[in-house]
Amino acid sequence: MLLNRKGSGARWRVRPDGPDKVTGKLAYLTDMTAPDMLIGRVLRSPHPHARITAIRTEQAAALEGVHAVITHKDVPGLNRFGIAHPDQPVLCEDRVRYVGDAVAAVAADTIAIAEQALRLIEVDYEVLPIVDDAEYALTDDAPSLHSQGNLLHRNGFKRGDVITGFDNCAHVVEETYYTPRQMHTYMETEGGLFIFGEDGRLTVYAPTQHGFMDRMQLARILAIPQSDIRIVSSPIGGSFGGKDELNVQPYGALLARITNRPVKLHNSRWESVRAGLKRHPMKISMKTGVDCSGKLIAHQVRIIADTGPYATLGAEVLNFAVEHVIGPYRYDNLDVDGFSVYTNNGMSGEFRGFGGNQAIFALEGQFDRLAEKLGLDPWELRLRNMRKSEDPGPFDQPIALTEGAKQVSSAMTASTLWQERGKLGTEEQQAEPWIRTGIGAAFTMHGAGLGFGIPDPAGGRLTLAADGKIEAVFSYEEFGQGLIATLEQMLIEQFGFASEDIRIIIGDSDVVPDSGSTTASRATSMMWKSLQNLRPLFEEAVLSKAAEFVKFPARQLRFGEGGVYAIVVNPDSSAEECLITYPALAAACGEPVTCTTTFHFPTSATEKVGAHFLYTYSAVAVKVEVNQLTGRVRLLHQYHAVAAGPVMNPQGFLGQIEGGSSMALGFALTEDAVMSGGQYLTKNLDTYLVPTIAEHRGTIDVQAIEELPEDDSHGPRGIGEVGSVTLAPAIAAAIYDAVGIRVTKLPIDPELLLAQSFDQLLEKAVSGE
Repeated sequence: MLLNRKGSGARWRVRPDGPDKVTGKLAYLTDMTAPDMLIGRVLRSPHPHARITAIRTEQAAALEGVHAVITHKDVPGLNRFGIAHPDQPVLCEDRVRYVGDAVAAVAADTIAIAEQALRLIEVDYEVLPIVDDAEYALTDDAPSLHSQGNLLHRNGFKRGDVITGFDNCAHVVEETYYTPRQMHTYMETEGGLFIFGEDGRLTVYAPTQHGFMDRMQLARILAIPQSDIRIVSSPIGGSFGGKDELNVQPYGALLARITNRPVKLHNSRWESVRAGLKRHPMKISMKTGVDCSGKLIAHQVRIIADTGPYATLGAEVLNFAVEHVIGPYRYDNLDVDGFSVYTNNGMSGEFRGFGGNQAIFALEGQFDRLAEKLGLDPWELRLRNMRKSEDPGPFDQPIALTEGAKQVSSAMTASTLWQERGKLGTEEQQAEPWIRTGIGAAFTMHGAGLGFGIPDPAGGRLTLAADGKIEAVFSYEEFGQGLIATLEQMLIEQFGFASEDIRIIIGDSDVVPDSGSTTASRATSMMWKSLQNLRPLFEEAVLSKAAEFVKFPARQLRFGEGGVYAIVVNPDSSAEECLITYPALAAACGEPVTCTTTFHFPTSATEKVGAHFLYTYSAVAVKVEVNQLTGRVRLLHQYHAVAAGPVMNPQGFLGQIEGGSSMALGFALTEDAVMSGGQYLTKNLDTYLVPTIAEHRGTIDVQAIEELPEDDSHGPRGIGEVGSVTLAPAIAAAIYDAVGIRVTKLPIDPELLLAQSFDQLLEKAVSGE
């Protein structure tokens, strides 16, 4: 299936949330207000590393209009948060470790009063030496940022003997790759509304990707039962992993509890920059060797990831990177070693691709360099080493068998874009000799789910409600990815309902089951699997009730638009008639009819924590234009071949690949939250260059490969991240094809291209070309 915006047909529908979003009518959670509401603000450290010797809040508390000023002394429970490793202080006691660290918080009548109160809080700091380089952090000379030192996590994988392997190689490539600190830049910055009700329960209206995990963490902080907390987590104005972790929730909850009034917090863009999560900057050193035929003999990798001052999911991101620097290839000898390191830089954490983006940029760069040494077509080298369908995964673990690798490779190499290679040199180029075009490609297999050894629950609920609506109930969140539209489409296609028959309920911990996190390219797969489990249960429960009232055997009934129909034996018979509408059936039943399912995301039988079982395969080809007078790169054409099983929602599928590639374009060409001495130099979107529609004038083709083995029971694979992980190395390959310059650092520096291109142009001018 070739997806594009010109597609038509029954499967292309208006998104249920689309009209309100494009007209601006949709209210995000941070748009909410409440009567008698206070405004919250957080005082954050101006220093990347310092000891707190005193905090004085008296002047702030005395300011008219201020209703609460809190410090660490006001945290009744655990003064820490973090999904997997709760090591980040809610409010710092005696030490700050980055410029986003929270020291105090206030609640006041207005924004102006709250900000004035922050200025009146006096904090005495003793500035400490800064650790702003991850490699330095691992040395004995570096100050220790935590009691266990500066190493958060180390992980690796070995097979064979790489030293002997390299001795037997005909060609070896050794290179170091650097990737940037990328921002999520969601439309809706972190924020929320926090209300303690008359019943003493806390209701949190705040963007998150895992409401039940937020509830658990807030219960520990507030020292109250989880049942006393309600999390409402949709709709969200973008997340991409950045709101997976707690952000403003602890402060809003504490202030609301102390004041017994609703409190709203909403980060400014600068507050979001300094305190929010970023993509892990990584330094990846690779040494890869092949024999004279191009077979991979040895692969050695060292990863250093800057996780910033606290853990969040830094260990898990490193595990993913370790897996994906091995990737979809087979090696005789492997030695991968990864380090996630504490520094006084900004917080790194969850981000679309989850370490795969950094890993694939480096890995695919190695293949292009090796192919050149061998004198081979770069894709031919990949084909000679690509894993077969029956091969184990990167960690030698069992994985779901598909032909995905072969399918995307064949589709990409057959594409008109890839076939255009070697035919560049157009009249336009001859008219503007400083403009050079090139084509490059890259390949990946991207793991879905949280991986082996990590709790990864799934499930959902279907109900024929009292008013006759079919309620589909999940704990997932809608943050722009089209989850609601995809779920509606699955219900229509799998059950036969009309959109008017359906009511989708998501993201409210009081009424939804724990379906797991809306992360890791898992939500669509788990909704599909849930509906597969629920369909026979729901048909039996509801149709057996219908049979009592319409006097038909249940086996002769089916769901349809608006109600229950008889199964037509003769298609040529008279038009079908609805035997009983859903509202009428609900009224006849007298009470809701409900079916539930719970299960775990499928994982491998392995001892390697984080190893994946389900993978999405993707091959990407791009055409770029390099201006040798400015060093600027423009993306002209993209082709994505994606093997992810059946497409549930064509618009959503295309939107995910387009959106992911947009983030990848920024990762490759422009985006870097620059820091120096533990301070952000990039403070707002006026200096942080996010790709706009102007950078997306080129064509994008998406080839969806839907075939799965006949005995596959896992259904559609996730595609929320795969569109973002492979574009950067493809662009780097295309730049080399255009101007012969190898890229090792992202975002690609125009000055690097300009300097080397100038030498080439000067040489041509001297030669008279």
